[in-house]
Amino acid sequence: MIFVAITVNITGTVLNKISAAITGKSEVYIVYPALMANIGDVGAVVGSTATTKLAIGLLKSSFSDMRNHSREIFCTWSASIIMFTLFAFLSLSILGTLTLQLFLRFTLLLLITNVIAATAIILISYAVAILTFQKGLDPDNFVIPIESVLADSITSIALLVALFLVGWI
Repeated sequence: MIFVAITVNITGTVLNKISAAITGKSEVYIVYPALMANIGDVGAVVGSTATTKLAIGLLKSSFSDMRNHSREIFCTWSASIIMFTLFAFLSLSILGTLTLQLFLRFTLLLLITNVIAATAIILISYAVAILTFQKGLDPDNFVIPIESVLADSITSIALLVALFLVGWI
């Protein structure tokens, strides 16, 4: 509970900073919940497929064996990138502000966010799967709960960094 409370406070603090930075950029508000959910899904898929492969012996319980999980990671991440691009298109379309220039700029922002957040959540989900397996713990009690709690904070921090990198703040 303490871990969750700390993480939620971090997410709220970062969201306040994002809100202050994106005044007048409603497209970010529209996609924000979808970004967090999508990154959480990436972590869930990577973590769940890793624990399944560990349980049936297709993956060794070492971090160096991550290359044997690369297909699942690549497919999950690719789907996430496609979704982030669609989020940019749909958000701008809903607002009636869709232009090629704004679409490319907003897509760049979301893709930078994706690279940062997906990388972090993939590494965390994989690490938690390996560690729980090595300790003989039930991964269902750890992998998805931990990555779910962290996904919102990671996505929020990644979005804030991306806003800074593209010069929106």
